[in-house]
Amino acid sequence: MSVSGPGDEPGANWPGAPGPAMPPMPPTPQSSPSIGKAPRLSAERLLLFTDAVTAISITLLILPLVDLVPEGAAAHDSARKVITDHWRQIWSFLLSFVVVARFWLSHHRTFSVVGSLNGRLMTWSMGWLLSVVVLPFPTEIVGSFGHDRFTATVYYANILVSLVCQAAMPAVIKGHPETLAVDDPSTRARVASDFTEGCRNIMALFVAFALALAVPALQYYSLLLLAVFPNVDVLRKHKGAR
Repeated sequence: MSVSGPGDEPGANWPGAPGPAMPPMPPTPQSSPSIGKAPRLSAERLLLFTDAVTAISITLLILPLVDLVPEGAAAHDSARKVITDHWRQIWSFLLSFVVVARFWLSHHRTFSVVGSLNGRLMTWSMGWLLSVVVLPFPTEIVGSFGHDRFTATVYYANILVSLVCQAAMPAVIKGHPETLAVDDPSTRARVASDFTEGCRNIMALFVAFALALAVPALQYYSLLLLAVFPNVDVLRKHKGAR
């Protein structure tokens, strides 16, 4: 005797009885947000890598000077003689230390407003990092061969690569505001200022190199122009405020 009500199908309410097949649910638009989009690269990871490599490069600058101490001791030279006989190596070390420190500060300032990377920004940053890694080599050449025109050309060329890459990075950021951590007028003005400073650095380097060729005694002192050219606006504002 059946206990099913009118309109009930036989066995429809029995436990374990298979129900009608449900149609598959269509996928929601939120189920695959990354389709068609390239993954965004982390600016923080690049900065950590850059800091580590720069620290290693700036440390390598001192190693040739460290090697001079056991060599001088083996030759029974005095400590004073070790220093006075190798003043060019000491000078080139101090010069390159200041150069790397300044470049690192500029790179850090540029990337302080970056939230994500794209391929161009990564490429220019790797080019900049390559010039920093290579710098101990021309530094050693300067310390060994002194005020030679070819030596100066190698050193200036290395710095030129750094400056070109440094100027290119804010240029990329200007053209791709999606890389900014915060896209507002003040941030864009800061990026534009970094680009202007980078271009002035390049011009200052060419002027410094021309002075170095014309007056060999100023070959590396002329690099002090890199501390003056980018701050022209600051000097003008300070003068106008008086």
